[in-house]
Amino acid sequence: MTASPSRSDPPLPRRPLRRLVWLVAGAGALIGALLSLWIAPPVRRALFDEWQVLAPRKIDANKVAVVLIDRESLAAVGPWPWPRYYLARLTETIAAQQPKAIGFDMIFAEADRLNPDRFVALYPEIDPQAAAAIDALPSMDASFAQVLGTAPAVLGRLGIDGDGSDPKAVFVDPEVQGRPPPATPRHSHVLTSITELDDVSLGHAMLNGPPDDDGVVRRVPFTVLAGARPMPGMAAELARIAQDVPQLAWHGDTALIGKRRIPVDQAGQVQLRFGHFPDSARHSAARVLAKAVPADAFRGKIVLIGLGAEGIADLVATPLETEGYGVFVQAQAVEALLSGGWLARPAWLAGTEWALGLALALLIGLAGSLRRRWPWLVAGAVGVLLPLQSWLLFDYGGLLFDPLRPAMIGISAALALGTLVALRNRAERRQLAQELIEQRVTSAVQEGELQAARSIQLGMVPTRDRLAGLDPRMDAAAVLEPAHSVGGDFYDAIRIDADHLLFFVGDVTGKGVPAALYMALSKSLAKSVLVRERGSLAHAVNTLNLELMRDADPAMGVTMLVVLANCATGELTMVNAGHENPILLKPGRPPRSIPMQGGPPFCVVPFSYPEEALFLAPGDALVLLTDGVTEGQDAEGALFGLDGVMKNLGARDGNAPEAMVQSLVAAVRGFEHPTEPSDDLTILALHYRGA
Repeated sequence: MTASPSRSDPPLPRRPLRRLVWLVAGAGALIGALLSLWIAPPVRRALFDEWQVLAPRKIDANKVAVVLIDRESLAAVGPWPWPRYYLARLTETIAAQQPKAIGFDMIFAEADRLNPDRFVALYPEIDPQAAAAIDALPSMDASFAQVLGTAPAVLGRLGIDGDGSDPKAVFVDPEVQGRPPPATPRHSHVLTSITELDDVSLGHAMLNGPPDDDGVVRRVPFTVLAGARPMPGMAAELARIAQDVPQLAWHGDTALIGKRRIPVDQAGQVQLRFGHFPDSARHSAARVLAKAVPADAFRGKIVLIGLGAEGIADLVATPLETEGYGVFVQAQAVEALLSGGWLARPAWLAGTEWALGLALALLIGLAGSLRRRWPWLVAGAVGVLLPLQSWLLFDYGGLLFDPLRPAMIGISAALALGTLVALRNRAERRQLAQELIEQRVTSAVQEGELQAARSIQLGMVPTRDRLAGLDPRMDAAAVLEPAHSVGGDFYDAIRIDADHLLFFVGDVTGKGVPAALYMALSKSLAKSVLVRERGSLAHAVNTLNLELMRDADPAMGVTMLVVLANCATGELTMVNAGHENPILLKPGRPPRSIPMQGGPPFCVVPFSYPEEALFLAPGDALVLLTDGVTEGQDAEGALFGLDGVMKNLGARDGNAPEAMVQSLVAAVRGFEHPTEPSDDLTILALHYRGA
């Protein structure tokens, strides 16, 4: 939203501009809407899962309990599957406390392997008389069926696509009234428990509950279609029995348990708000068989029996657990259906998301059209409040409001409008810059004031404050003094990325206005090419040479020393095109000139300039200069020379760049006095402070 235009912007034709603003904002909003259809679902799930982690639901331990066949139970009774005798005793013990229903989160699809007839068949050596006595014993399945027939038991079933029972032949009582939504999961067959058990149980329910495509279980089916028959889900059937409702029903796309309306998604599933299942409502089957649980542990409750030992457990992931037991999901689903602990995303809520997105887009379009700040402020406030709105609706209303969709629509509209404003401002700045240059050139020609040209030239190089603020790890200072009003020397310092700075010092052949004009071209082109090129430094320098040669005057040439500094490591990558060699200064040591292989000045011939490396330790300094320093002349024509430079730098007190630059300039000008400077003078000093 910072892209909003300033109220001081120059006025433009209002009607065409407003039309363009609305078109751009609308296009951005449309792109955001399309992106939200693709990005929003997985992000929405992650956000709602995070809400569940922050505010898990409290599970009522007085409505539901779980009996877990866990490691302790296997140690007490034996490996799974247990003889049905023990399951009968377990069911008897639970039923004695008069629960409302006992749901089995498992299927008994085969007869007990320890039934007397199977046992005798395993041992043909048994005496016939003993075999007859064993064969006369009641089967384990018959004992279990006798208990199931007297207990409020609900056996699990499973919808499958393959071998199984024909749904038309499966007993369902009571039938589900109405038709579930068309997207309800459908299966061609049903896997049931053996007939001896299935026929005597109080109820039957489907255990189907596949996870979402990311492997996380967030919802349970209210009903499952087996062929054309709707069959109740386990949680829904147990909730029906607990509320003593005659049957489950569908009224359009609304699920009903008696008069209670249950919100479901398009697949007829109930999304749960999960919590941490209380320890007081979970019991080991071993302790139940040993009658070591409270006498009222199951009274008046829905009890689910499930598997929870290594190797036999039904492991699932939920928003609160990466690995939990499926029976606890069923238990939480039952409790949610009884207490209202579900989550809903009704159609009107999705419509609200689209409406808020449209409102944000309209506010942003209005801000661009009116060129006022208040629409941006209103849009920003709405955008900031979207996550808070989502949280409040989740925590207090169990509603799943997605803040991402309206935010994406608004942000996309703002980005599109910001791009338009940036392009328009850039064009205006370019036009103003061009006009300013033309005005300055015209003024200099008309008034003959080359001092204006000098100011322009000096304004093209970085100031001391800009050099000092490039990077705290690399201090820099520089000076440029033309021999006349204007000259051909130049330097620049550019930040490339978080760790790299680019420095270069150049010298155009000649002095005065021609050199200054060619200097402006050379510096601008050097900055553009060296920053734009993404290859090696040598490649960028070679490209710069070719660019300069295209329109170069045969009498013109440019020397340049380019340094790419890595502020994190102190590594310098350098390319020298016919320029003075750099001077290295280390604390406590005399300065020394760094010999470089380099190449010819630019604009002479195409040439492959080599890269050369140098490392600066913390505290080291590097000085770059033009020949105006070494070729400074006194009244007798003697040169200041490299010796003069080394002597001055060797007498330094520390490596502070500003002090070195000022000291060296003063020494050269003092050496030249009283004569006029014979050449432009440029010095750039770098001091590496360390990473």
